[in-house]
Amino acid sequence: MAVSALVCLANGSEETEAVTVIDLLVRGGIEVTTAAVNNGDEREVRCSRGVRLLADTPLSAVRDRQFDVIVLPGGAKGAEGFRDDAQLVAAVRRMKNQGKLVAAICAAPALVLQHHQLFPSVAMTGFPALKDRIPPKEWRDQRWVYVKEENLLTSQGPGTAMDFALKIIDILLGNAKAAEVAAQLVLPAGIDNYAS
Repeated sequence: MAVSALVCLANGSEETEAVTVIDLLVRGGIEVTTAAVNNGDEREVRCSRGVRLLADTPLSAVRDRQFDVIVLPGGAKGAEGFRDDAQLVAAVRRMKNQGKLVAAICAAPALVLQHHQLFPSVAMTGFPALKDRIPPKEWRDQRWVYVKEENLLTSQGPGTAMDFALKIIDILLGNAKAAEVAAQLVLPAGIDNYAS
């Protein structure tokens, strides 16, 4: 059975984070479904810089499907849309309870995960300007933080989206697949290429 990802999108989501993750996961052979959140039955979302993306489906149509990872891109308004959507919060809680990977970047760790106390007392990172919304004992100033025991991956922002996406591939499919995808990219210094 194929490994699958649910990438959530809302009006105000950060387009670099969303598209980078979608692209790299597809390159890794992960079956990606994009879902519009807090948008009724409308599938088109207008991202933080005005880029319009067309989601595959509204979240309501796939909320009961099984996925291996749920991905929450950042963007303050998009993360607020996630925060305020009961279906999205329930989906994240269900994924956590099933031991599936929850991956959140930029504003999403602070505005969604911390706001709803979905991962209390768990180390995480996020957009540095929002670090005051994450308890100091849990805040990590790193490009990404993976807590294996909780199956939680967080990352900081658009400039860490490749790190974030490659780590999702590493977690779900292993180091060799992450290295294969990384080899297709011209990675800047500092991004792990997963080569042994």
